[in-house]
Amino acid sequence: MSVTFPLGMSVVPLLNKRGIYMKLTVFYEGKFWVGVIEEMAEGKLKVYRHIFGGEPKDPEIWQFVIHDMLPVMDALSRSTGVKGMKEAAGGRINPKRLARLTAREMDNRGISTFAQKALKQEYEQRKKEKASTGREERERQEALKRERKVLKAKQRHRGR
Repeated sequence: MSVTFPLGMSVVPLLNKRGIYMKLTVFYEGKFWVGVIEEMAEGKLKVYRHIFGGEPKDPEIWQFVIHDMLPVMDALSRSTGVKGMKEAAGGRINPKRLARLTAREMDNRGISTFAQKALKQEYEQRKKEKASTGREERERQEALKRERKVLKAKQRHRGR
């Protein structure tokens, strides 16, 4: 299967039978090529940012879409309610309408502000989780160190 994406940017919209709309946008950001996946379902938006590194070839993008994208999106914990975005219509779409939508998406460079907000919230949540687990680990290490110190002191004074 061969796919060509113009101007180094690929947008792959996927419509699921359950009314889930997914869009993958690949663009160059600073040093790396980045893919942003936006999933819209039931008025909620989930966003994931994947760093490809060097310029991804079409097979590499399809490999990511087919094998890695869905498990990653299922693992995302946070979804944000989005106002002003339309739900993806279920059912069959007229081919001409689909072509117009695809052309419009190709002209639209970058990701939506809703996606940026969702990425920021996901980042903040992971940062809080990491801080709390780091704090717990540090407290556990200090308690273990204290126990060793007390045990060592008891060993020294055992004979008195």
